[in-house]
Amino acid sequence: MKNRRNWLVALSMVVVGFVAGLLTARQRPRGHSRGAPPTVTGTRTLTMVTEWPEQLPGIGASATRLARRVAAASDGNLVIEVYPVGTKLEALASFDAVSEGQQAQLMHAAPLYWTSKAPAFGFFGATPFGMTSPELKAWIDHGGGQELWDELSARFNLKPFSAGSSGVQMGGWFNREINSAEDLKGLRMRIVGLGGETWTRAGGKAVALSGGEIFQALQRGDVDGAEWFGPWNDLSMGFYKVARYYYYPGFHEPGSSAELSFNLDTWQSLPPAHQEIIRSCIEAEASFVSAEYDARNAEALARLQRDHGVELNPFPRDAYRALALAAEEVLADLARTDSLSRKIHRNYIEFRAQAMGWTEVSEQAFASQRRLALGF
Repeated sequence: MKNRRNWLVALSMVVVGFVAGLLTARQRPRGHSRGAPPTVTGTRTLTMVTEWPEQLPGIGASATRLARRVAAASDGNLVIEVYPVGTKLEALASFDAVSEGQQAQLMHAAPLYWTSKAPAFGFFGATPFGMTSPELKAWIDHGGGQELWDELSARFNLKPFSAGSSGVQMGGWFNREINSAEDLKGLRMRIVGLGGETWTRAGGKAVALSGGEIFQALQRGDVDGAEWFGPWNDLSMGFYKVARYYYYPGFHEPGSSAELSFNLDTWQSLPPAHQEIIRSCIEAEASFVSAEYDARNAEALARLQRDHGVELNPFPRDAYRALALAAEEVLADLARTDSLSRKIHRNYIEFRAQAMGWTEVSEQAFASQRRLALGF
């Protein structure tokens, strides 16, 4: 009998709660949901400049697609006008323009382009012998990387976001074979950022060129080799027409990540609702374009070999070892730049060591065993 009374009391409480909920819902204005963010009214237009050629597949198209996502998600209240490199600003001019916030309020670029501003920027986009794309994203989102990136970027009045990855890059296109570490000496290669410093310390000569200058430089013999992205973008640039040998894997950018960086004052002036829309759109687009690179690189590599007779070669082991030793020197010197660089370097290296342990017994181990098990 006592259990029956307890059951009736519990049932009555549920009924009372249900009725109260109905009454509250009737009193609530139509279209309003509890906890919903406030509606933002009025249109705001921002200018985005990119460091990508207008027709570049993948990361170039991603910048435009991101702008469309933001416009749709904000119901047209937030408009981003996109200007590819060369249409509003020259190559590598976006950093200063967005920092000042007059000609443009945000940029779509690569953190490795800004190592001349602060060497530690390289950690957030591509570090020689650094982290792969999943490892890097894990560090930025869950290992303290974003906070460190924010601290570094704030010095230049910028607010950065990771905007997608092209994955492990290829080692580059060369007009002659690399058979040993000795062959690196004096080899002129288009390569930028920390990868360029690594190449130089290993005995080569780094040449900084924009993407649009690479084809002609290879064709004229101004450089002996060049790196860009990977099979998909490299195929579209036609590098197979002017270079015979295609080397892998890219030591310089094992997890190359793009960035979307705002002028910090502009970012802070946005309503919270707009900030959240932008964050969500960046995450959606970053996931989309990263998966797109995995799919298209596989297709493009097959075409380069099948249709264009590209010779695919791994870097010789001793050459790769020489590059690895040079990279560790570059990173160690970077850490000596200032206290923030030391803090970023320490955090990055500690997370890399931990991430490597998991990668080696998960995806890396599975990929090797899968090939053996399937027999090809």
